[in-house]
Amino acid sequence: MRGPVLLVIAHGSRDPRHARSVHALVERVRSLRPGLRVETGFLDFNVPSARGVLESLAAEGVRDVVALPLLLTRAFHAKADVPALLRDAPARLRIRQAEVLGPSPLLLDALEQRLYEAGLTPADKSSTGVVLASAGSSDPEAIAVIADIAREWWRTGWCAVRPAFASASLPRTEDAVRELRRLGCARVAVAPYVLAPGFLPDRIARGAAEADVLAEVLGAAPQVARVLLERYDQARRPAPVALGA
Repeated sequence: MRGPVLLVIAHGSRDPRHARSVHALVERVRSLRPGLRVETGFLDFNVPSARGVLESLAAEGVRDVVALPLLLTRAFHAKADVPALLRDAPARLRIRQAEVLGPSPLLLDALEQRLYEAGLTPADKSSTGVVLASAGSSDPEAIAVIADIAREWWRTGWCAVRPAFASASLPRTEDAVRELRRLGCARVAVAPYVLAPGFLPDRIARGAAEADVLAEVLGAAPQVARVLLERYDQARRPAPVALGA
């Protein structure tokens, strides 16, 4: 085994599709870096629990772990739940918390790949409005990040890009679809900015009923796996030393 163990910490869901999608993504990460030990733990609903995985690693004699929240924005889970979990981990473990996955140009590439898989072509970009549909959050920082991503993505050539949210924030997916129609986009596509199927992605899909195209969730897209490895590599690098320290 080379380097710290990578522990991917997923949210978890009662929907069995969620865990299957997470495990498929982790398998892709392993295929990209065969020498890296990658473990998966869940905050809720699914097994193994992240807490249990940390305890098992400590019992094995593992010392170094990079804990990576499988999240797209720095909202409550990344700011509170995951740090609390890591503070309670066995003392023998040296744990570094990696950054969340987003934002990243690779994730924009993955979103476009999903849209093309759903039937669009690069030639459709200038006439297609896209709803960037997120799960939603009550955290203003997370909402601002989604709006920034939508603006950045629009600059790559789409007719328009509008953020939408399945919970906690507005607008909803169906409202963003109607806005893009009013703007005059020839077609409207919905791109779920979510990692795995579940309750909120299903709400996004229902809100896309009047859209022309609905993409799949990001899931185990190769770009997502590459972002995981980027975050792992960033977390394991030594912190820079301040001048004069």
